Amino acid sequence: MGVEERRQQLIGVALELFSRRSPDEVSIDEIASAAGISRPLVYHYFPGKLSLYEAALQRASDDLAARFVEPAEGPLGARLLRVMGRYFDFVEEHGPGFSALMRGGPAVGSSTTNALVDSVRQAAYVQILSHLDVTDPPARLELVVRSWISLAESTALIWLDGRRIPRAELETQLVHDFAALTAVSAAYDEEMGALLRRVIEAEPADGPFGDLVGRLSALAS
Repeated sequence: MGVEERRQQLIGVALELFSRRSPDEVSIDEIASAAGISRPLVYHYFPGKLSLYEAALQRASDDLAARFVEPAEGPLGARLLRVMGRYFDFVEEHGPGFSALMRGGPAVGSSTTNALVDSVRQAAYVQILSHLDVTDPPARLELVVRSWISLAESTALIWLDGRRIPRAELETQLVHDFAALTAVSAAYDEEMGALLRRVIEAEPADGPFGDLVGRLSALAS
């Protein structure tokens, strides 16, 4: 097996182990055993667990960022719902590793880890702006989009701790949250109001945003 092929194998093995348990609980010996090689050979390819964790994290972050990519076709609510479905697919596949990354793990605080986490958030931010057809976002829109991305992260972390709310409901709720954050901002700013009206006009009554309007109307009646 060539050097790069072996490195990629080790990254895949490490990512699988880090996905099932917190990286703090995974040893180099376990990684070596799962890869079918000796402990010294692992160190031949990676200086230590931190560097291997960061390499696995790079692969995972690339995967997660790609899940925010969605064709700009159809109403925004349906697009966001599909994105949330893929996002929670990732959260389920990498639960302990995702939790360790966001709450604290062996590489927390390192410049590499922080940069990778920020790169995912930035990729999500850019994708959402693309769906809104906005290239130069005003301050209020930037606040809404970045707040929503943070909300999705915290919601996923809370959900992983017991999974007490059906996943599908949370995915829909997060799409509703985006609409709600935008609506509150629109109440204070005409530019945001115009953006919200443009989005709502393209939404079908049976879409996620239409569903939210119906639920709120029922509460108010």
